[in-house]
Formats: sequence, C-alpha cells, structure tokens
Amino acid sequence: MTATTAVRPARQLLLASRPLSWINTAFPFAAAYLLTTGHVDLTLVIGTLYFLVPYNLAMYGVNDVFDYESDLRNPRKGGAEGALLDPGMHRRTLVAAAATNVPFLVYLVAVGSPLSWLVLAGSVFAVLAYSVRGLRFKEVPVLDSVTSSIHFASPALYGLVLAGATFTPALWLILAAFFLWGMGSHAFGAVQDVVPDREAGIASIATAFGAAGTTRFAIAAWAVAGMAMLGTPWPGPLAAALALPYIATAMPYWNLPDARASAANRGWWRFLWINYACGFVVTLLLILSALG
Repeated sequence: MTATTAVRPARQLLLASRPLSWINTAFPFAAAYLLTTGHVDLTLVIGTLYFLVPYNLAMYGVNDVFDYESDLRNPRKGGAEGALLDPGMHRRTLVAAAATNVPFLVYLVAVGSPLSWLVLAGSVFAVLAYSVRGLRFKEVPVLDSVTSSIHFASPALYGLVLAGATFTPALWLILAAFFLWGMGSHAFGAVQDVVPDREAGIASIATAFGAAGTTRFAIAAWAVAGMAMLGTPWPGPLAAALALPYIATAMPYWNLPDARASAANRGWWRFLWINYACGFVVTLLLILSALG
C-alpha cells in the first residue's frame, strides 16, 4: 500500500467529521463545565476532546453513510461541507465512529451520575436517530431541526449536569436561547438542499415549508433566541445583539423561490464565519461574567 492510498481513508474520515463544526459542540460542553466547576480537571479535558472529534464523527459520519444516495445528487458534498464517502468507506466509517466514541463514553459514564447518564444517552441517541434507518428523524419536518439543535445544546446541558450546576431561571433562558439558535441554524442550512432532497425523496423542514418559509422560520427562531437573552443577568443581555448578524445573513433569502434554493449556499458560508465571530464574543462575555 502506498502512502497516498493510506491517507485517503483518513482524509475521508476527517471530512466526514466536519472539522469546521468541531468547535460548535466542544465549546458548549467546555464552557458549561468550566464555569460551573471553576477549575480544569481530567474530566473537562476528556469531555472536551470527546465533543470535539469523536462526537462529530458519529454525528456527521453516520449521516454521510445513510445519506449516500442523496449526497450523490448534492453538489455541496465532497469537501468541507461533508464527505461524499466512497461505498467502500461506509463500514469503515461506522466502525471508526464506534471505536472512537466508546472509550470516551465509558469514562464519562464512570465519572458521572444517573442524571448525567440520562443526558448523555439522550445526546448520543439524538446523534444516531437523526440518520440511521428505522428512525431517520432528519426526514420528519421540524423534528429534524429539533434533533439537530439537540446535537449542539445537549453538550452544554451535559456539561452543566456533570459539573453539578444549579439550574436557575436565567440558566434555563440561556439554554432555551441556545436551543432556538440551533433550530434556526439547522433550518437555514436545509434551505440550500431543497432541490436535491426532493429529488431523492427526502423530507425536511425545508422541503415541507419551502425555501422562503424555512428562511423565515430560521429568522424567527434567531429573533426569539435574542429576546430570551434579554431576560438574563448582566452581561447576558449583550448577547441578544448576536442574533442580528444571523438575521441579516438570512434576510436576502426571505422570498427565495424553491427553484433557486441553492443560492442560499452563499448565505450558509457567511453563517459559518459568523459563528466563529459570535463565538469569540460569547467567550468574552463568559469571561466577563466569570470575573463579575
């Protein structure tokens, strides 16, 4: 076997894990756990590593395996937005997802409580239920956005429970805002795939509501998320403004016809970069909150 052929499977697994999205699941866990405990320990490190790579390989890799037929029709696949896995990689991807997840999960169960086990089990179930045959939550309009949001909000909830946080009304508002952000983000991401999903016979929030209707749903979800942050203690209300760049990014597609839904891909790429900028601001706000 040459060095080139040996690298190809590893590269496909890397693409399948969506490196651009690693931070979206690792950061919520790390921030929630660290702000609750106030110190760095082995569980923080292992939990962060788990939600950084193995969790994403399970989430996106399993999706790429079970979505292969529709991905063939989707011009976005085959790069940073998702691997177009060779059929020969399907079994290897599933094995790699299991092999990388199980050791971390064993540790997290060992150091956790029954409530943390329940949250972690729900998180992993949502990851699998989104894609695997027999469940396929991704093909149930609205439930697809709910499940996708659980993928991102549950690491934060798990970090809080694992660290023994006290759940106040303000904390629930923050989690609700994060959950609404996740629903809006999934919905807007689905807009660009209306045509290939319909051609493949795949239902989604976007195929049900149409490109324009789904875009409006995403904008509404982000707006309500921003308003929810106004009810949190200082400096939480400052985070309400972070909804504005997301809304501004989606607004040009308010009346987007289904036939031109792929045009939303440009907005989706802006969305990805906005995530990094807003994540930086959220980090500063969390530091300010911790210092206060």
